[in-house]
Amino acid sequence: MTIQQVPTPSGELTGQVLFYSKPEPLSPEAHGKLGFKRLDAPFAFAASAHILPLQVSEFGLAALNYPVIFAGEQKTPMAILGIRQGDNLFVGSDGRYEDGAYIPSFIRRYPFVLAGGEENEQLIVCIDRDAPMLTEGGETPLFVDGKLSSFAQNAVDFCSNFETERRRTDLFVARVKELDLFEAKAATFTPRMADGTQGQPVQIADYFAVSEEKLNALSDKDLREMHLSGALRQISAHLISMFNWERLVGRAANRAPVAGHA
Repeated sequence: MTIQQVPTPSGELTGQVLFYSKPEPLSPEAHGKLGFKRLDAPFAFAASAHILPLQVSEFGLAALNYPVIFAGEQKTPMAILGIRQGDNLFVGSDGRYEDGAYIPSFIRRYPFVLAGGEENEQLIVCIDRDAPMLTEGGETPLFVDGKLSSFAQNAVDFCSNFETERRRTDLFVARVKELDLFEAKAATFTPRMADGTQGQPVQIADYFAVSEEKLNALSDKDLREMHLSGALRQISAHLISMFNWERLVGRAANRAPVAGHA
């Protein structure tokens, strides 16, 4: 995998990624005067993200706060941050992330991102030009003397590691698929009515999870291979994270509803 900077933004980038409304290839010509500024509401951009992609290396930490599920035909690992669309229960009205809660790397890399070039192995460093923390004359510059500042270089390195972990995640999911360990699941909760009785169960999500029954039926050889690769540890974190569904529902019930939601 190679990472490329382009001398000037050439053409528009195609495709959409959550959070990035105006991605541009990073270059000293176009962005030499830009810098980061400190925001009073640093995570306001993530307040509407109730579900986010997750890397397999994040399962352990993410499982402390969120249900870690697999979504769609591709069985993409996801962290569930809220049960209402557009409502991240871990970002407060002040735009700050809850103290002590794990912040997924998908959020932490913003406003930087790597975009695919014409060749599969060629990636281009981009920024979201509309990011609120980027401004001309910002206190932490992106470039110094026409070269990436140490701050920007660290951000690019983080994105590179993110891409490496994404590929590791793809391999992990492919192996779990190969072993036929996934099963369809549904998350539900039973509301308590005003008179103290229980209402009808409400389904809040369809997803895929690793089947404990199928996992326990694996051969000793496959279990040992999963253990040595670290996959068994990640699966354990995923299974433990299922207990967070109830906590998430309770958190949502105690939070004032967002506009447009009951």
